[in-house]
Amino acid sequence: MPSRDVVEAFAKRLEDGEFVEAIEQYYTSDAATYENNAAPTVGRDKLVAKERGVLAASREVKAVRIGPSLIEGDTVATRWRFSFTNAEGATRTLDEIAWQTWQGDKLVEERFYYDPKQLGR
Repeated sequence: MPSRDVVEAFAKRLEDGEFVEAIEQYYTSDAATYENNAAPTVGRDKLVAKERGVLAASREVKAVRIGPSLIEGDTVATRWRFSFTNAEGATRTLDEIAWQTWQGDKLVEERFYYDPKQLGR
């Protein structure tokens, strides 16, 4: 079970725009993430590469946590609002729920739930 301090430190890294660093620090080497019901991305190195790709395609990415992270045993749920600004200056906003499974102070699985229609706006 992660401590509240660890969950808060993880969230702060995201809010500070340190997305790659958060993955490197908090995810296990074999961590998996799922976008809605899509096939998972497995392995910290692949997760870092995917995140770098998202960041390279964006002029700016902002993360804002909406309310507190909820912790129950090894499960953490957090509501996020992400804003992605592309090279032309257009911004898309994505509201999502991150449902995480932790082992101690490391993330082993994360599932992102959001309405994909948000991506077309």
